[in-house]
Amino acid sequence: MAKVFIIAEQRDGRLKKATLELVSYSSTQGNETHVILLGDNVAGLAGELGQYGAKVVHLAQAPELKLYSAEATSRVVTEVVRAHAADIVLASHTPTGRDFMPRVAGRLGVGLASDCTQLTFQGTDLQVRRPVYAGKALAEVEFVGPGPRLATVRANSLGAPKPEPGRTAEVVNLTLNLSGLKTRVLEVAQGNTGRPDVTEASIVVSGGRSLKNAENFKMLEEVADVLGAAVGASRAAVDAGYRPHRDQVGQTGKVVSPTLYVACGISGAIQHLAGMRTSKVIVAINSDPEAPIFQVADYGIVGDLFQVVPALAQEFKKVKEH
Repeated sequence: MAKVFIIAEQRDGRLKKATLELVSYSSTQGNETHVILLGDNVAGLAGELGQYGAKVVHLAQAPELKLYSAEATSRVVTEVVRAHAADIVLASHTPTGRDFMPRVAGRLGVGLASDCTQLTFQGTDLQVRRPVYAGKALAEVEFVGPGPRLATVRANSLGAPKPEPGRTAEVVNLTLNLSGLKTRVLEVAQGNTGRPDVTEASIVVSGGRSLKNAENFKMLEEVADVLGAAVGASRAAVDAGYRPHRDQVGQTGKVVSPTLYVACGISGAIQHLAGMRTSKVIVAINSDPEAPIFQVADYGIVGDLFQVVPALAQEFKKVKEH
C-alpha cells in the first residue's frame, strides 16, 4: 500500500473534477490517500474530499494562498511531502499542475512523469503510461532511485469519480511559514462563458479555420449548449482570432480526453491530434474525405459542416426533449 499525496486544485471555493478523479482512483486502488488542500477559507472542501476517498486532508490556509502562486504552492507541497515521507505525489495535468509540479520535483531532486493517462500502483512504487511523439505511441515509464514518484495526470483518463456519502477524512491544519516569498499574485482576470473548461468537460465540440469567422462558432455553441459540452478550437482558428487561446486544443494549447470529441472542420494536423486523440469517442465532420482527422475518428461525416452541424443540433434537441 502506497502513501499517495494528491494536490487539490480548486477555484472560487469549488474543487476541480480532475482532483476528485485522482482522489477517487487512488482510494479504489487501496492506497493511503492524502490530499494537500491550499487556499484561504477553504476548510469546507475537506468534507467533499473525504467522500471521494481521502483519508487525511492537509489543510494549508493563508492569505498568500488565496490566489494561485507557483512559488507559494511548490514551497508548501515540498514541505508537506518531505515531512510525511510520501511515496507518490500526484496532480492534475492542468496549466496549474504543469506549472508547479516541475518546481516540486526540482526541490525534491526527483523525476517527474507528465501528462500520464494510466497509473499502475506496485506496492509503494508507481508505473505510468504517457503519450509520446504527439500521441502516436505510448511509453511505459518506471521510476528509478530514491525519493517520491511525481506525476501529473490527464483529466478524464482514470474514470468518473465516485463519492461515498457519509465517508469522512481526518483534517490536519498546517502551520505555514510563507515569509520571504519573491512573488505575490494580486489579481486573476478570468472569462465567464458559463460552459465547462475543455480539459474537464466530458463532451467537447471543436471547430477549425473552416468555420471562416468567429460568428460562425455560434453553431457549435448551440450544439454545445444542448449537450452540456465545452467549445474548443484548433490552433488555426485561434490564430485567426475566431476563439480565445483558452479554448485551444492541441500540442500548444490544452490536452483533452473527453468521453466524446466532435471535430468540425478540423483537418487533423499532428499538433491538434496530440491534444485530443485519447478521447474515448471521436466524431469528425469534414468536406475532405482524405482529411487526416478521419484516420483517428471512430465516426466520420463527409459533408459541409454548415449543413451537418445545424442538422445535428436539431436532432440532439429532439432526443433531449424525448
